[in-house]
Formats: sequence, C-alpha cells, structure tokens
Amino acid sequence: MDLQSVRWFLAVAEHGHVTNAASELRVSQPGLSRAIARLERDLDAPLFDRVGRGVALSRYGRVFAEHARRLVAEEEAARRALAQAADPEHGEVSLAFLHTQGPSFVPGLIRRYRSDHPGVTFRLSQDRSERVAAMVLDGRADLAITSPRPAGHALAWRPLVTERLQLVVPADHRLASRARARVRDVLDEPFVAFQEGTGLRAVTEELFGLCGARPRIAFEGEETSTVRGLVAAGLGVGIVAPPPAGEEIPGVRHLTLADPGGVRTIGLVWAPERTRPPVVEGFRAFVLEYGGELEHGGELDGAAN
Repeated sequence: MDLQSVRWFLAVAEHGHVTNAASELRVSQPGLSRAIARLERDLDAPLFDRVGRGVALSRYGRVFAEHARRLVAEEEAARRALAQAADPEHGEVSLAFLHTQGPSFVPGLIRRYRSDHPGVTFRLSQDRSERVAAMVLDGRADLAITSPRPAGHALAWRPLVTERLQLVVPADHRLASRARARVRDVLDEPFVAFQEGTGLRAVTEELFGLCGARPRIAFEGEETSTVRGLVAAGLGVGIVAPPPAGEEIPGVRHLTLADPGGVRTIGLVWAPERTRPPVVEGFRAFVLEYGGELEHGGELDGAAN
C-alpha cells in the first residue's frame, strides 16, 4: 500500500465518481481504476459500491477512509517538519552550559544571535561539566558551552575565551583589601568547593596540588551563588569564575587569582559524527566566530577562536 494510492482513494471517495476524480488528479481513468483495484487487493476488502453511474464507500471503505485521512495528514505533517528542519532561520537549538555561564555569557550569545535570526528558538539546560558533555554525547543537546575540554575523542571542542579565576573571601577577611592573591595565601583556611565532577573543582585541586597541599574542604556547592553565599557567611574561602562585569556581590570580595594556572578556558562542544540541521549549524558557526568577542566578565588571559 502506497500513499499515492491512498490519496487517490480519498479523491474518489470525495467525488463519488472515478472519472471526475481522475480529471482532478490529472491521471487516466483506467490508471486510477487499476490503482483502486490494487489497493483493494492489498487490503483484501472492497472499498466502493457502485451507485448508478458513480461509486460510494462500502462499509469497509468507510472504516478505511478514517485511517486514510490520518495517514495523509501525518505524511503532510512529516514533510512540513522536514522542511522546517532544513530551514536555518526557523527551528530549535538545544544548548547545554555550565551554571556559571547562565547570568550573562549565554544570554548575551542568544540575544545577539536572535537579533538577526528571530525565528530560532532555544531549549536550554544547565549542569556541571561532565553532565553537559554527556548530554551532547547522547544527543540530548546539540551543542554545549563548558570547561574544561571533555576527555576522549568522541566530541569536538573549540576554545572560545580564557578567563582568570578569582579567590572569593568574606568581606571582613584579612585579604579583603587586596586586589590579587595566590592559593598559597589560603592553604590552611577552610574551603568552600564546588562538587566533584565540576571543572572548577578540578582546577582547585590542581592549584592546591602545585603548592604541595590539598584543600581543607568544609562545604561543597553545585552553583556559584551557593558557594558565594557560604563564603559570605564566613564558612570559608573559595575559587570561582569572575562575576559579570560591574556586578557587586554583598558580603564577599573577589580577588584576582595570580597563580599561573588560575584560569579556565570556556569552549564550544559538539558531536562531529552527528548530523546537525541548518538551524543548529548556523548557531554553531556564529558562536565559533563571535563567542570569544562577547563580554564575559572579569579579567581575561586571552581569547582563542
């Protein structure tokens, strides 16, 4: 059973006459009759009864007509969906990113892109770095903005911007009046860390390791706001990404981390073996070209495109 025969069947049912239906379909009357006969053989049921010089749906034809209309409607919907998927100016981009990218960087990217591409919509997901990479790997996200570079070769990565991290301390901390600090300045202090599996946790442990020490972790948080809140409460110090430019965080002070390794690189991730619809490819190309130029907050060590 093919959909063309189903469409022809519905045309005959609507006209009640094979000749009139053939004229509208611009096919020969014998060709249309043969197509209906083949359909009846496929279904093993007579679909029409003769009524005078015309035809009318049989009891079997009335049952089949309900399903035939749904079949045709589904095919038309599928074609519309495919046409939309092939349109770079319409459709949805699924983007995953770190919690720290939510306040300004990702909204800035989307705002700038949609100013020229208003028909593009976004489905956004925030999580820690290992989960963000996994979302791209298993197809739950088209693209991801994350740090550090995912391990292995299954995902492609392009760095966008490198930012210098900051030591966050309570407002009344002994270092609060300084503009810069090093990890060795707080080796013996309680530490408010990001949870394991996050990029900033890995950077923190590496920086302490270079000083021959391990952080004395007193509390763990998953989001920057939680870490800063615990620091503001005097429960320790932490290492965080720089806040958006000009933003003041009550109760804490941010000191630029002067350690050579006190940086993280934010990059774009995608699955190179997976087919990307034009709407996704358009946004990917935009991020690769302009992502390193957008204001990211804090001090930068240089951008890579």
